[in-house]
Amino acid sequence: MHARTVAVTTTALMAALLTPASHARTDVGDDRPAVIAHRGASAYAPENTLAAVDKAAELGIRWVENDVQRTRDGELVVLHDDSLRRTTDVEEVYPDRAPWLVKDFTAAEIARLDAGSWFGSAYAGARVPTLEQYVERVERHDQKLLLEIKNPELYPGIEQQTLKVLSNEGWLDRHHVTGRLVVQSFSAQSVRNVHKLKPAVRTGFLGTPPVSDLPAYAEFTDQINPSYGTLSLGYVSSVHAFTGPHGKPLQVSTWTVDDAETARRVAGYGVDGIITNKPDVVRDALRGKDAGGE
Repeated sequence: MHARTVAVTTTALMAALLTPASHARTDVGDDRPAVIAHRGASAYAPENTLAAVDKAAELGIRWVENDVQRTRDGELVVLHDDSLRRTTDVEEVYPDRAPWLVKDFTAAEIARLDAGSWFGSAYAGARVPTLEQYVERVERHDQKLLLEIKNPELYPGIEQQTLKVLSNEGWLDRHHVTGRLVVQSFSAQSVRNVHKLKPAVRTGFLGTPPVSDLPAYAEFTDQINPSYGTLSLGYVSSVHAFTGPHGKPLQVSTWTVDDAETARRVAGYGVDGIITNKPDVVRDALRGKDAGGE
């Protein structure tokens, strides 16, 4: 662990537990905490599409989150499930290719699919974007990206490939890696791989590891990003007591919070980011909380 001993001292941990939530670091974003549009503004537009990025921008949301998987011919596409079935018309277009896994289709085949009609007729014809297309749209809106490498065990080498795409798109310069990009995964090994390949890139681990394991995580990740149902003030404070690989306290971005009451509660724990399908609801709840405290 950087700038810390392997074990957190009792004094440091107690100090963290006594630190008011309002003193949590907020460099994950411009807001306190940052509001992160989950799969784009996915309550209002089909998830992980360019339309969902556009909707987040329309709502004034700076951070968007997405999921990356790989096609049979090696193209990176933005999709949450490892199957195309739920969010596209793949069953109609390719009825004989069950279970319709992303890894069994070429990029050209996936580009034919309608990824919007399932959500509503207004989005008929929306496509599954490639990672290049998605990053270009985020850049157009001057937004920030929390990128999740999905199911890395299915796609050997996807970390290096993802970083290559980001580099080609200009997202690995100092401006992006210090303030506009975080790469996360549920796989600790995948996060380690990203950190090893490109140490400048900030990373996040999706989950709630025991406090006793945090020294090991602090070697390779900048964020611990748990489900909101697993959080407490004590846990968030404990995470904040550790220093990550870039010399700053570990951060916490929690998911998936879609109502005002929960948003206010986890903000009170001192989280650094809130991942949400309804970023306007969370943002307005936090603003109301701030206004009420003035």
